[in-house]
Amino acid sequence: MEARENAALQHAKTSGRRATVVGAGIAGLAAALRLHQQGWDVVVVERAPTRRSGGYLVNLHGPGYAAAERLGLIPALTPRDIGFFTSVLVHADGREKFRIPAAVTEAAVGNRALSLFRGDLESALYGAVADLVDIRFGTTVQAVAPTSGEVAVTLSDGDRLQTELLVGADGVHSRVRELVFGAEPEYFVDQGHMVGAFPLETVLEHLPKGVGTTFIGPGRTAAVMNLGPERSSAFFTYRCPDPGTELALGAAPALTRAFGDLGGGVADALHQLAADPDSAYFDSVGQIVMDRWSHDRVVLLGDAAWCVTVFAGYGAALALDGADRLGAALAANGDDIPTALDAWETSLRPEVHKRQALARKGISRFAPPSRTHVWAGELMLRAIQLPGIRGLVRRAIQRANN
Repeated sequence: MEARENAALQHAKTSGRRATVVGAGIAGLAAALRLHQQGWDVVVVERAPTRRSGGYLVNLHGPGYAAAERLGLIPALTPRDIGFFTSVLVHADGREKFRIPAAVTEAAVGNRALSLFRGDLESALYGAVADLVDIRFGTTVQAVAPTSGEVAVTLSDGDRLQTELLVGADGVHSRVRELVFGAEPEYFVDQGHMVGAFPLETVLEHLPKGVGTTFIGPGRTAAVMNLGPERSSAFFTYRCPDPGTELALGAAPALTRAFGDLGGGVADALHQLAADPDSAYFDSVGQIVMDRWSHDRVVLLGDAAWCVTVFAGYGAALALDGADRLGAALAANGDDIPTALDAWETSLRPEVHKRQALARKGISRFAPPSRTHVWAGELMLRAIQLPGIRGLVRRAIQRANN
């Protein structure tokens, strides 16, 4: 309540241009922070009743790290950095096949990089912006209508906002996109896979701290990480021709059906999930593909606009980079918001296209089509530990980030 009152006070003091941001995830909070830094009065509308936490690991490097730096987030994020950990590839019963030391990944990625739980990144963003903007939880957008030089936004609590800019950062199932651009099926491209991730309340005893184990088999991947108390998690993805059936089942039954034959840390993780099924993020995997991300004074940001999927491993970085570039484009174009949005999209679209293409190619790494593909993937993972190959991998990562 105190943070809310402070935000309302700050909101009253700034009296600048007005923006409404829908969604208090990474993209929405980053946009709110960037806009506030430029003197905008910002209202953030969030469907969830409270802040969310948990989620899978995200990596910030290249443009994502640079955007976090420009937003002033690095001091808050650095203590939350998981760093690099030893990755162990395992058989179905949990026995070790081979391991990739943390130093190999560190050498490939470099020191301008952070590995974070999604919830930790959101917490840092929330901490940076909570006292500066008006954040309204448990609230949805009911209607959007253009007016003269503004947008009228009707909220579920009956409030009506007149705003100069509406930012839809409300995820792959965006309500703003539905109201302004059309129904989700027009833009959602199903990738035929499911993804699940959840924190582990109890650290897995048989897995040493600082180690993550990964099982990769035809059509599926299961990973379990022991990074210490309140820092351990599980991640699953698998090929699925009928996502609707899986979603109807729910996270615990669906993941148990897909991975219940595995041993080791996977079995322990699934047992913990059964005791707390609501702790999981569980959804189908799909990309959002649109010809336009803006209309007049309404713009989509993050997964609502482009959703590269977990297979790209770059969604959080793109959300930060997109929010930072949005602020820069608005600052450069003064009162001409439509022109600013056009310039922003022109600058960002090539990067999004690249990441979406990499994600589609990356599906075979997470859910190999056959045992032959599994074997080829293992051969590649073993090879990257060789000094010469390691240098090639590092240069490839650098090119991808430029």
